[in-house]
Amino acid sequence: MPGARTVRNVHQRIVQSPAEAVGALVDRLAAPDDPLFPTPVWPAMVLDRPLAVGADGGHGRVRYRVTVHEPGRSVRFDTTDEGLGQGFHRIDVEPLGPDRCRITHTLELTMGTRGFVMWKLAIRPVHDTMIEEIFDNAEWAALGALPHPATRRTARALLVNRLFWARPTAAPVPAEARLLHEALPQPDFTDAWRLPLSPGMNRDPRAWRHVLPFPVRGSGDRELLVGKDAGHLDFRSSVLVDEDSVTLATAVRLHNAAGRLYFAPVRLVHPFLVRRMLRRAHRRLAFATRPAGVRNRTPRRGA
Repeated sequence: MPGARTVRNVHQRIVQSPAEAVGALVDRLAAPDDPLFPTPVWPAMVLDRPLAVGADGGHGRVRYRVTVHEPGRSVRFDTTDEGLGQGFHRIDVEPLGPDRCRITHTLELTMGTRGFVMWKLAIRPVHDTMIEEIFDNAEWAALGALPHPATRRTARALLVNRLFWARPTAAPVPAEARLLHEALPQPDFTDAWRLPLSPGMNRDPRAWRHVLPFPVRGSGDRELLVGKDAGHLDFRSSVLVDEDSVTLATAVRLHNAAGRLYFAPVRLVHPFLVRRMLRRAHRRLAFATRPAGVRNRTPRRGA
């Protein structure tokens, strides 16, 4: 590889918990109840089977395969594409006595000049933050407390997070949006935009009432309806949540010539505005979600 450089990045933390307890948490990586990976703020680790040698997957755009797995002690993931570079990352749990252990994450990649620049400018800040949050979650899950100060996300990591956050895609207005269809059965305009829901994100549509700046007009098990009435037009927006995604659908009913005149330019900017609103609300809800290690934490021993 012309101009190849090798990057080695190591993070360690001593946890006041038996290695067996922390190792058991590592063995649940990519499981539905994964207590370590810092989702939904960062992309979830997804594998095509339970954690074991040969499992394929990745997180975000990073793709890898499990090549070593010593249950309760070590797991290694080797890269499977040329994306950022070739190499591996691994997690090791080392006992330091009956009630202490060291958890270590090691990344070693050989990359070209372009990959190295991307690593320095954008990827390393996110990587470093994610690994420290994994360690935070390990302490929360093992101890029910966080002896170290909680990891602070750097401005650069947050900027990269914002730039690469998922973007809404156009979708049909869902037939399941019952409240929307009942509110405006014969609309003059409709559209819908969808975003995937990351593992750990709240599936209760009522959670969206605090991040959408419109009056609530109704709610159900899977749907929240917001909107306003005016002399020239009425509009309703439906937030419909399922296990995999959230869909924001809008319906507008025009009453008169003033409504048609008003909505003509609004119709042009509406897709941009609603996509921006959905994406911002989606990200705010993700950041408001408690980490998995906190949600699923075990009580402190002896409590």
